[in-house]
Amino acid sequence: MEFIIEKMRLSHVGQIASIERECFSTPWSETSLKAEIDNPNTIFFVAVSGGRVIGYCGMHSVCGENYIDNIAVSGPYRKKGIATALLRKLEETARAENGEFLSLEVRESNTEAVSLYLKNGYVKAGVRKNFYQQPAEDGIIMTKEIGQ
Repeated sequence: MEFIIEKMRLSHVGQIASIERECFSTPWSETSLKAEIDNPNTIFFVAVSGGRVIGYCGMHSVCGENYIDNIAVSGPYRKKGIATALLRKLEETARAENGEFLSLEVRESNTEAVSLYLKNGYVKAGVRKNFYQQPAEDGIIMTKEIGQ
């Protein structure tokens, strides 16, 4: 499958919000997504195929620390390497900004996402009890050191 990864623009927000609603029980609103466009500590990317947003990712960066907000791919486009490509784009961006590590939380039950991160060199660094709501669930903290 052919797709490109580009920086999120205002024109992408509606499609990203749709993927949010598809993938998460507490999705980000369009207003929240729009606010990230001008946030100097944040970068979001989209995967686009045929003019359609099929996946996206975002990260906050502060003092060399990088926190992945979300990586999501619309259902029909999963298992095609899109999530891996988005994750690598975040890693490249963090390295280019002299980041030391990337960290994220993932639902304990999201075995596909946990597997993706483990395959890409992330390690389980801890647990945040009842981090998620709807339903309540622990969040696994996963981290990857990327510093030089």
